[in-house]
Amino acid sequence: MSDSRQSNSASSTPSGSNADGVTTIYRERQWVPWYWWLAMAFVVALLTAQFGLNRNEYWIYIPGVLLSIIGAWVLISMSNTVIAVEQDADGTRWLIAGQANLPSDVVARSLAVPATAKRNAMGRQLDPAAFVVSHGWVHEMVMLVLDDPEDSTPYWLVGSKDPEALLRAFVPEQADAALADFR
Repeated sequence: MSDSRQSNSASSTPSGSNADGVTTIYRERQWVPWYWWLAMAFVVALLTAQFGLNRNEYWIYIPGVLLSIIGAWVLISMSNTVIAVEQDADGTRWLIAGQANLPSDVVARSLAVPATAKRNAMGRQLDPAAFVVSHGWVHEMVMLVLDDPEDSTPYWLVGSKDPEALLRAFVPEQADAALADFR
């Protein structure tokens, strides 16, 4: 049941709605940190200098442009994860993490995982059947324990830049208890 809904997240504004009556309550895109762009620029400059060493200017311009395009494509493709919470016309809230969807009515418990506990959550304690959306540059997470007889997934573990806002948007009735030990 948790992956059966087709998402229509055309709305990019935090409380926009579309023609289907779907309202976007929360949305975040998990961009790579700014210093990765700086490191990529250094790598592109270094490789371009290597290509152009003791050659004419075409060996500087062409590799410089091509390597810049490839570097930007790599960083943008690494930043394509979007976490969103949408509400249907019937009031059901859906968590959309990439191509996967989860309705809020199958979430039995929720928990905000601080950066200090991320290593434990992603280490030995991680259930291999869990659904995980995580990046190294997103330090905090949300754990959503499921109670869905149609789905064998025990829980979702989703990285978020703002776990408090995500929990308040997706499961507002559980947010206070989930955030009790967070900060």
